[in-house]
Amino acid sequence: MIRLIIPILLLVMSSITNAQIETPAPSPSQKIIQKVGLTDITLEYSRPSMKGRTIFGNLAEYGKMWRTGANANTKLTFSTDFTIAENTLEKGSYALYTVPGEKTWEIILYADATNWGTPGKWDETKVAARVLVPAQKLSMNIETLTIGFDNLTNSTAVLGIMWENTYVGLEFETPTDKMVSKSIVKIMNGPSANDMFGAAVYYLQTNKDMATAQVWIDKAVEMTASAPKFWYLRQQSLIHAKAGKTKTAISAAKASLKYAKIANNGDYIKMNTDSLKEWGAL
Repeated sequence: MIRLIIPILLLVMSSITNAQIETPAPSPSQKIIQKVGLTDITLEYSRPSMKGRTIFGNLAEYGKMWRTGANANTKLTFSTDFTIAENTLEKGSYALYTVPGEKTWEIILYADATNWGTPGKWDETKVAARVLVPAQKLSMNIETLTIGFDNLTNSTAVLGIMWENTYVGLEFETPTDKMVSKSIVKIMNGPSANDMFGAAVYYLQTNKDMATAQVWIDKAVEMTASAPKFWYLRQQSLIHAKAGKTKTAISAAKASLKYAKIANNGDYIKMNTDSLKEWGAL
């Protein structure tokens, strides 16, 4: 009997030893993927909470390097080259470090993102960007460290850092216009109606040369004349109007309205009707 009990006890003890108790992380991780124009930016960081502590000037001391998160590096990865404070940085991964201050923060992008926290030995040659930004006081406390992307445009965004009652933001720019323009030039060697349409709409939205946009949208409408597209005609009316060609803008809007009614598309019916009223055609 004793011979039987001993192996069972050893088996139970082995199971207890190998078992792992899973508990919540005190600083849970977060991963955000944000597209800015044609660039994908991935942010990975761990999020500590205040838990009754004073953060800035205490836990994160003023004037001293802070890992800007918990656990491993807070890491930013860019799929294309990008610009910070007029300095162009290569695509890839960067560690985010900061030096908090009462009125200003220094934000640092470091080319080695493989450290746990701050590097054991700081290498100034790996500093890709060092930017001084103002610290703004918030009217409420943010319990958990929050980093995200604000003020998104086709080519710019702000990396915002909030914790306790402080906010700082780092603006960066992606080469959207350069990439789109390069793509347009390449595709224009043998563009489809959709290519012409997309290029023209981009020029309209970014206030580029309307004469060129007009040539492209007119060509797109011409190429689809056998099966008119009310959304093409709508953009044609807007481009012509912006180019000062009100008469042809009205003609395109009327055509867009006609085909929108056939398609029973209420949104385009209203947009064209509103434009025709604005241009004195209704």
